[in-house]
Amino acid sequence: MSGDGMSDVGINDVFTLPVRVYIEDTDAGGIVYYVNYLKFMERARSEWLRKQGVTQASLLDEQTQLVVYQLDCHYARPARLDDALEVTARVVSQSRCRMSFAQAVYREGTQLCSATIEIACLDARRLRPKAWPPLLADVFDDIAQ
Repeated sequence: MSGDGMSDVGINDVFTLPVRVYIEDTDAGGIVYYVNYLKFMERARSEWLRKQGVTQASLLDEQTQLVVYQLDCHYARPARLDDALEVTARVVSQSRCRMSFAQAVYREGTQLCSATIEIACLDARRLRPKAWPPLLADVFDDIAQ
């Protein structure tokens, strides 16, 4: 683990982000509201990008936007108020303008939620698919090596 609490990983490795469940993440019963798992996963993908040297701001500077194209999510067990969670992200495939992540949320080693999330690369002005910009293409070159 690095000093920021996030794991240091390469592009093909599992990236892990620690997350604490706050009251704002829960429903009236103190259980994490289902959509918040997706928010935790979004944070993990954003931090994975940051570990690769890419920020959302730098992508927008290149008129590039990453959007969720498709997702398949399975909820197995609930997380609760104050739980310490680990959210994982791993690239499982990549093509000209899409990449798929396998993601999961764990509490003390028990998987609570898992998802496959496909991300599309879009031209931010036209909102049309586009090839990865050089910023990300360099990252994906590491996958092939």
